[in-house]
Amino acid sequence: MYSSLGRWCFRHPWRVLAVWLTVAVAVGAVAGGLGPSFGAELSTPDSESGRAADILGEHFGSVGSRVSGTIVVDARETADGVEDPAVRAAMTALVSDVNAIPDVSAASPFEAGGARRISATGPAAGRIAYADVEVAPGFNVDEAAGLGEEIDHLIDASGLRDLPGVQAHVGGAWLSGQEPPETEAIGLAFAIFVLIAAVGSVAAMGVTVGTALIGVGIGAAGIVIISNVATVPDFASTLGVMIGIGVGIDYALFIINRVREWTRHGLGLDDAVGSALDSAGRSVVFAGATVVLSLLGLLLVGLPFVSGLGISAAVTVAIVMAGSITLLPAVLGLVGGRLGTIRVRGIAASALVAVALLGFGLGITLLLAGIPAAAAVIIAGSFAGDRNPLRRVIQQRPPKALRETGWYRMSRMVQARPWAGALGGIALLILLAAPVLSLRLGFSDEGNFPPDSATRQAYDLLAEGFGPGANGPLLVVAETPNQGDMESLGLLAEAMSSTEGVATVSPPMPSPDGGAAFIRVQPATGPQDAATEELVQRLRDEVVPAALAGTSVSAQVGGSVAFGIDFSDYLAQRMLIFFAAVLGASFLLLMAVFRSLVVPLKAVVMNMLSIGAAYGVVVAIFQWGWLGSLFGIDGAPIEPFIPMMLFAILFGLSMDYEVFLLSRMKEEYERTGDPVNSIADGLAATARVISAAAAIMVVVFGSFVLEDNRVVKLFGFGLAAAIAFDATVVRMLIVPSTMELLGARNWWLPAWLDRIIPNLRVEGELPDRVPADDADEPASAVVADEASEHTT
Repeated sequence: MYSSLGRWCFRHPWRVLAVWLTVAVAVGAVAGGLGPSFGAELSTPDSESGRAADILGEHFGSVGSRVSGTIVVDARETADGVEDPAVRAAMTALVSDVNAIPDVSAASPFEAGGARRISATGPAAGRIAYADVEVAPGFNVDEAAGLGEEIDHLIDASGLRDLPGVQAHVGGAWLSGQEPPETEAIGLAFAIFVLIAAVGSVAAMGVTVGTALIGVGIGAAGIVIISNVATVPDFASTLGVMIGIGVGIDYALFIINRVREWTRHGLGLDDAVGSALDSAGRSVVFAGATVVLSLLGLLLVGLPFVSGLGISAAVTVAIVMAGSITLLPAVLGLVGGRLGTIRVRGIAASALVAVALLGFGLGITLLLAGIPAAAAVIIAGSFAGDRNPLRRVIQQRPPKALRETGWYRMSRMVQARPWAGALGGIALLILLAAPVLSLRLGFSDEGNFPPDSATRQAYDLLAEGFGPGANGPLLVVAETPNQGDMESLGLLAEAMSSTEGVATVSPPMPSPDGGAAFIRVQPATGPQDAATEELVQRLRDEVVPAALAGTSVSAQVGGSVAFGIDFSDYLAQRMLIFFAAVLGASFLLLMAVFRSLVVPLKAVVMNMLSIGAAYGVVVAIFQWGWLGSLFGIDGAPIEPFIPMMLFAILFGLSMDYEVFLLSRMKEEYERTGDPVNSIADGLAATARVISAAAAIMVVVFGSFVLEDNRVVKLFGFGLAAAIAFDATVVRMLIVPSTMELLGARNWWLPAWLDRIIPNLRVEGELPDRVPADDADEPASAVVADEASEHTT
C-alpha cells in the first residue's frame, strides 16, 4: 500500500497539489471566518476554589471571573499624590469609561469602600492607587487582550499620562496581550544549512522545508477552528508551530534520505519514492501515530484546558504526517532529477534566505533585504546557460562505504566497551534528572513578565505600594442564607487577621442580594511564593474550620492563588495515570512492531531517562533560577500542565528516533542474521540523518527561549534539552551498548505471544537493486549505505 501510494503521488503531482491546496484554502477560509477564540477560563472539578468561584459568580457577577486585571497609577512625583485634584478627576473619568465597556466593571479607589486601593503605609503612602477591573465570565484570550489594549487607549484619552510625574499601567496577565512568536524563523535559518549538508541538495532542502511549512500552516488554521469548539489556550498555536516544524522537517528528511539511497542503488526515481514510502514512510506513519497517541492521552486528564492543548498539537502532527507521505512524494515528482544537484545560485539564494529569516527572528530589519537579494540571484542565475558562474554545478564527493564511515567506527568502539557506555550514559542522565525531586508545581505570576512590560511594571508598583500579597489576594467566600451568618464571618475575619502569613483582612462584604459574602485576605508573601501556598493550606485545614465550628456557615478559600493550588493538585494526582497509560500503549505498539519484549522495554526506560533529564534541567533553570539571567527569567514554580505536555510530546518524539534507528537495525538483522554488525550497520546508516534531524529540532525548539512568554520559553527549552539528550547520550551511546550486551536476545518474543499480537511491520519490502559500480561489494554494505556523507 505504501509503495503504491508513493508511486501514485509521484506520478500525479498536480492532482495531489490541487487536493492539498483545496484543503489549505478551505481550512484557512473557515478559520478566517470564525476567528480565534482561545479560552481564558480554567477549571478543576469539585475543588474548593471552584466552589468559591461558583458562589461569587452567582451572587457577585463578574467578581467570580478569573479574567481580571488592574489599572495602577503612580503619582509619587506629584505634590499631593493620587489625591491631587487633576489625578483624581482623570482617574474617576477613566473608571467611568471602563465601566461603559460591555461585560466589564471597574472599581475606583475614590468610591465608597475604595480606600483600600490607595497605599496607606511606607514611602508610597497616598501616592500609588489602583482600580480593579473585572470581566464577565466567558471572555476568551483574544477578547481579553483586546480589552487590555482598549483600556490602555482610554488611559491615554483620560490625560493621566499627560500629567507631570504621573504614570499609569494596565496590570494583569489576561489583559497583557502577547505578541505572536517570530523566533521560529531562527530555527528555519539553521535548518536550511543543516538540510543541505545532510541531503546534499538545495532542491531536497526546499522540498523538506516547504512540505513541513504547508502542513504546519494548515495545522495552525485548524487550531483556530478547534478553539471555537473546545477550550484551547492561546499558546497552543505556538506549541503547534513548534512541534509541527520539528516533526515535519524530521519526517521529510528521513523519507528523502531513503529516496536518495535507493536512487544510488539503481532504482528509478519513481521506484525509489515507492520503496522509500514502503520503508521510511512506514516508520514515519508509526512514529507520527505514536506522537498523536501520546498527545491524545492528555484527554485522560479530564480537564478541557489540557485536552485542548493535546488535541491541537495532535491535529498538527497528524496533518504534517499526512503531508510527508502524500504531498512530499508529489513535490518530488515535480523536482525530478534536480534532487541530487547543487548549483552556486541555489547555495547563494539559500544563504540569503537564511539571513533574512535570521533577521526576522531577531528583529533586525536590515537583514530582511536577503529576500529580494535571493530573488535577484535566482533571476541572474537563469541566463547565459552554463557560461553563467551562478549556474555552475558544485561537485560532491561520493558517499563513503557504510563501514568506512565514522559513525560505524564509533558504534564498534561503543560496542567494544558496552558496560562502560551503558552505565556511563545512564549515570549521566540520572544525575541530570536529580533536580526533578524538588519539582514544585504552580503558576508563575506577572512578576515573571519582562521588566519593561506594562504588566510587570503594574505588578511591581502594587507590590511596592501595598505589599507583595496585593498581587494575589485570597477570597474567603460563604453563602449567608441565615440570620447571624455575617456575625460568624466577622469572627472568621478576626481569626484570620491574627494568622501568621496574613498581611490584611477586610471585613465581610455582603453581596447585593444578601445571599453570600466574601472576605478579602491579603497574604504577606507573593502569589508564587511557597509560603503563600502554605498559608492557603493552613486557612483551609485549621483556621476556617476552627473559627466556624458550631455555626451553620461553610466558607471556601478561593481566588486565583487558591485556584492555582487546586489545579496543580488535580493534575499531580492524575499525572501517574497519564504516564502509565502512554507508557503501556507505547510498549504494546513497539512490541507489535519489533516482535520483541526486550526492545520495547528498553525503549520505554531509555525514553523516560532522557525525559527525566530534561525535567531536571528545567527545574534547575526555571524553578531554581540557575542561569536565569542568561535566559531572562526568574525562578518560579513549574506550570502544572507543563510536565504532562512535555511528557506527551517528548515521549512521542523520542519514539520517532527509536523507530527510525531500531527499524533499521532490525532490517539489517533480519537480512544478515548478524546481531553484532547489524547494530553498527543500522546506527551508521541512520546516525547522520538522526543527528541532522535532532540538530534542527534543538535549534527550532531552542529558538523559542528568546520569546518573552515564560511558558513558551519553558516548552522550547525543555523540548530542546530532551531531544539533545536523546539523540546523543541515548541513541549514540546507551542504545548500541545495551543492544551489544543482549545480542540476539534483543529480538526475543515467546512463540505463543508472537501468534497473538498483530504484525505492524515498519521495514517494508526492501528492493534488491545494486548499481553496477558497486557489484563487487557485499550486498550488505551497499544496501545499508544511507550515511550520505555529502560535502559541498
